[in-house]
Amino acid sequence: MTPEQVAAASKPVVLDLGDAFSRSPTTLRRARLLGISGWAFYISGRAGALGDVRADTAAAALGFVAPEAVAEGWDAAARTVRPIEVAAASFAECCQWGTRQLGPLPGTERLSALVERAVGAADASGMPLFAAWRAMPLPENTPGARTAAGLRLLREHFTGAYLLAVRAAGMTPLEAVLAGPEGEAGAVACGWSPPYPPIGPLVRRRLWAEAVTNRLAAPAFAALGPADGAELVELLHRTRADLG
Repeated sequence: MTPEQVAAASKPVVLDLGDAFSRSPTTLRRARLLGISGWAFYISGRAGALGDVRADTAAAALGFVAPEAVAEGWDAAARTVRPIEVAAASFAECCQWGTRQLGPLPGTERLSALVERAVGAADASGMPLFAAWRAMPLPENTPGARTAAGLRLLREHFTGAYLLAVRAAGMTPLEAVLAGPEGEAGAVACGWSPPYPPIGPLVRRRLWAEAVTNRLAAPAFAALGPADGAELVELLHRTRADLG
């Protein structure tokens, strides 16, 4: 497989598995223990890796979440706990989920090694959120934790690449969300308020942006070579199937 083919084949699985920990009841419980809402935990749990920045800076890095919705979650969390502390708590939950859910699965140790190689080789240019997360210390060092952490970082890498591609395509983040598979429901989930622009003319631009995303992410997978790249794709799909 070429690096672009590996990127295209792994992207949907990485986007799913890299965020799976956030849907765990124990992760949601951590938000309550911190005294903040689930939304505030999600926003600061992602953008908090940037440190004590302004809400508009966090919104610029997140990209696909409406700035007003980012500000609501960011400011609400900041009144109780520093953003970097929320990010650290989120990362801890991610790794604990990985130890519990991914650790017992066959192939996890090999998957963690392949994912870590891809993360290490990824180009962080223009992707501040991915760069910030790659610099975060790993809170747990089991194969499952390393896999979950690596998948989370790869997810941020894909998301950052897609944001760059969307802007290069002449689209706004809102337009990209609307032209995506979830349409208006996705826009609502990301905090965007109607009325929305028509999506008909946007679909072709979004498909172009998807292809550019694969090209931007390809250097991370070029480091694996064709055989290991194909193995990564196989292990990712098997892992998702095993999780059910």
